[in-house]
Amino acid sequence: MIQSDLQQQTPAGGRPLPLDEDGFLVAPELWNRGMAKFIAKLDGVWPLSPEHWNIIYYLREHRLTYGALPPASQICRAHGMERRAVQRLFGSCREAWRIAGLSHPGEEALNHMT
Repeated sequence: MIQSDLQQQTPAGGRPLPLDEDGFLVAPELWNRGMAKFIAKLDGVWPLSPEHWNIIYYLREHRLTYGALPPASQICRAHGMERRAVQRLFGSCREAWRIAGLSHPGEEALNHMT
């Protein structure tokens, strides 16, 4: 979906999503499970399984604790998943990060999200 289209989308009965120009949540403290479901549906990452939620919550905890993006291999290892589980489940690390409601990780990190 084109970013400007995503920014114009609104959850049922809600306000437009507070996203930056790259599709990342501007204020991660506003995130909730409903927002994650809404973004996941728009991006075709649906339904969200328990594996998805494990990764989503791991990403949020890691970012809020350490202030950094964990490597995909670390995410998979922490959950006993195969090496490419993030890509299999979300399509890319970028999508997982966005669905987890995290803010823009910075240009360098964004360039490494595949």
